[in-house]
Amino acid sequence: MTSEHHHTRPVTGTRNDLSTCALTHVELLWIEGKIEYWIRFGRVAKERILDRHRRIISFAPDRIFALVRWRSNDYGTIMSRIDILRAVDPSEPHQTLPYVRPGGESLLRLTGWPKVQQVLQATDTIEALGINPADVAQDYWRHVHNRIAAGEPPRVYTIQRHMAWIKRRRASQ
Repeated sequence: MTSEHHHTRPVTGTRNDLSTCALTHVELLWIEGKIEYWIRFGRVAKERILDRHRRIISFAPDRIFALVRWRSNDYGTIMSRIDILRAVDPSEPHQTLPYVRPGGESLLRLTGWPKVQQVLQATDTIEALGINPADVAQDYWRHVHNRIAAGEPPRVYTIQRHMAWIKRRRASQ
């Protein structure tokens, strides 16, 4: 191991580790051209490098993030998937997913490169507005999932919709 690798203490359940226990952990793997799992967006709370191919990214509860998974073999792509999730507290009800511990609330889950590309394009459009996709209204990601799954283009996320989301979120606090 070189000095560039960051290591963290294991979670033991002691008072100092309680905040770590509430995180959602995502194991990422990158073997160029074979297996590529990456985070497209999200506010990372913690990162741990395991080796040159694997790392664990952690998110605080209620944070939104996108996990892209892609695999290929000698004949081409065998799997493309994108999941947009809300990180949960371990005590909340949640869905389990491979490589995500304990799991998360699924806002979007699409399979197949053409559908994944549509979600990535929607993400790029949001970023072009100067909005971090991790801050977008959760119901928008559900809308994107439903529209793409039905073979329809999703409606564009607008600054007006984002401002309405921010006001709605503040009013509910």
